[in-house]
Amino acid sequence: MRWDALFADLESQFEALQEGDLYGEVADRIRAEVGKITVLDRLRGAVNTVVRVEVNDADPVRGLLSRVGKDCLLIETERYEEWLIPVEALVAVHRLGPWAEPAVGAVEGKLGLAHLLRGIARDRSPVTLFCSGGGPVTGTVDRVGADFLEIAEHPLDAPRRRTEVYNVRLVPTQALRALRRR
Repeated sequence: MRWDALFADLESQFEALQEGDLYGEVADRIRAEVGKITVLDRLRGAVNTVVRVEVNDADPVRGLLSRVGKDCLLIETERYEEWLIPVEALVAVHRLGPWAEPAVGAVEGKLGLAHLLRGIARDRSPVTLFCSGGGPVTGTVDRVGADFLEIAEHPLDAPRRRTEVYNVRLVPTQALRALRRR
């Protein structure tokens, strides 16, 4: 009888160790997989969710996260505004769900900030730029280079006319914190 109890005790200890090893291995694998998730993966998992974004050199933006590109995100606010925000400018994003979605060859995931800025320049819509170390700048994006953009500064309520433009500003894209257009 004593031998049976001893063997039963040893078997239960062995099973507990095996379960512990299994749970430890699963936990290690989960940690390794989570370690591969990027900010963009987390943001893609929150598309069509209302989020609050904190940005360097601009007020927080609250709105619907509508798209995520390869280095930027697009937020639509309730005031019929679109905010284009480079990922480099993010300080924090609130109200994300628990999901992440890796890029799987989607065209949107390959479109970057420069491509979207060129589309805005082509539209000729008035914008407000928020740049590092300065206040907001209003005008129309005239051209977009490999690592810069040029904005013709004029009041938002005035069309881009030679008589309304009071300055043309070159902004390195690394200094861009956010772009707002209505």
